[in-house]
Amino acid sequence: MRLTQSLCRAVQVRPHGLATIDGARRQTWEEVSRRVARLAGGLLARGLAPGDRVAVLAHNCDLFFETYFAILWAGAVIVPLNTRLRVEELRAQLADSGARMLFFGAEFAPVVAALRREPALGLACIGLDGAGEPADQGIEDLIAGHGPAAEVPREGSDLAGIFYTSGTSGRPKGVMLTHGNLAAMAVNLVMCIQVDEDCVILHCAPMFHLGDIGTFMATMVAGTHVFVRQLNEAKILELIARERITHLCTVPAVIDRLAKHPASATTDVSSLRALGYGGAPMPLGTYEVARQRFPGVDFIQGFGLTEMPSHTFLGPRHHRPGADPEKMKSAGQASYGFEVMVVGPDGRELPRRQVGEIIGRGDNVMAGYWRQPEETAKVLREGWLYTQDVGFMDEDGFVYITDRKKDMIITGAENVYSIEVENVVSRHPSVDECAVIGVPDERWGERVHAIVVLKAGAQLDFPALDAFCREQLATYKCPRSLEIRAERLPRSAAGKVLKRDLRAPHWSGRERAV
Repeated sequence: MRLTQSLCRAVQVRPHGLATIDGARRQTWEEVSRRVARLAGGLLARGLAPGDRVAVLAHNCDLFFETYFAILWAGAVIVPLNTRLRVEELRAQLADSGARMLFFGAEFAPVVAALRREPALGLACIGLDGAGEPADQGIEDLIAGHGPAAEVPREGSDLAGIFYTSGTSGRPKGVMLTHGNLAAMAVNLVMCIQVDEDCVILHCAPMFHLGDIGTFMATMVAGTHVFVRQLNEAKILELIARERITHLCTVPAVIDRLAKHPASATTDVSSLRALGYGGAPMPLGTYEVARQRFPGVDFIQGFGLTEMPSHTFLGPRHHRPGADPEKMKSAGQASYGFEVMVVGPDGRELPRRQVGEIIGRGDNVMAGYWRQPEETAKVLREGWLYTQDVGFMDEDGFVYITDRKKDMIITGAENVYSIEVENVVSRHPSVDECAVIGVPDERWGERVHAIVVLKAGAQLDFPALDAFCREQLATYKCPRSLEIRAERLPRSAAGKVLKRDLRAPHWSGRERAV
């Protein structure tokens, strides 16, 4: 299935339905489709050929959405760029992908000007917010100056996008996802979340990241897209009330900030059906606060990687009061049509509840890493994607992620899974944010080290944290040292705590540093 089929269907079944809301600008599916076809006509007139790569550097907005579909309509490949990257990092990804064209938002004009000074890139630059330096042309001029183009035929096996990994475990790699990969992801989300044309989805996860699941899912059912350009809790709450948002998918850190924001107590969130999270596990302390603040809202969780998006799902009934609390700790079960397995070092399936590497297969699994066949061969074996995530499966097929391989702490002869310790530390009444890492220890090789950001006005010392943890954890799992930070923990654009950055000062010059 080609991704643009969802846009064609939306126009067919709901032409006058509201498709996009961006501030005061509201457009129907018929209007969006017309603009997409004309923009694709402009791209083709500029010499874009099927399979060419087109990059986008912009915050969430309706123009990003239209550009996304216009690139696909023209038969090209989208390369969404992380808005947090520095010029050198962006230059490397543009050169690696071979992108011929770059769409950008006005906020990134200085960055694009610097990129244009690199003649080897040879970029044509299109401004989402108008023409003028460093743009060759504005998007509205491109749309107005060309008639609608016929869709360039694409197959499910054709490349749709190159999505660069966050680099939390090393140099970013370009993940190749086909039309079929992304369509499979969207179909599964429609079935799992059970959305229809009445859904109003708020895009608050960055659109360059696959954590923003609404782009294809809501289009597939002809729902409504609402865009917020930057993560601002007050603005998100305002939009929920004003636009009657039904679904919001983000990361646990954002849900935590929404629940703790003073306006959440008075904002009308009665339209909200579901708060979805992924990209990182939700500490139990965070969930309990959010559940108390939003008692009428269902919680859902999806687990996946850029290489294998939305592979497992934990639905609302496993989050509701009275549900088995152990299931809430899981990442759910394999989504429809997908398979998941836990294997040992020999690649053979392990007995239930035995810890090993989580692997998966299905139509959502990437075609490979862009121009990196050796790296592809390391993780794709006989149709299975080896995720580098460590965990186990229970008797009911629920998958529990105990850690990333690199985050597992080996202290003495014992393995300690940082997520398990973080679940306890996060529930201490003084803790606002926490991360648990392994740091060098002369006696044990590594020791469990807690890094904590305190709530405003709160205090915490090591004896107090130690006593709290010993009530709930085996002694060897308890933190042996405590670091209190005044600033927020460093996070990737996907909301994941950058443990590599937290570990680096402790492991400088040692083998463990990654």
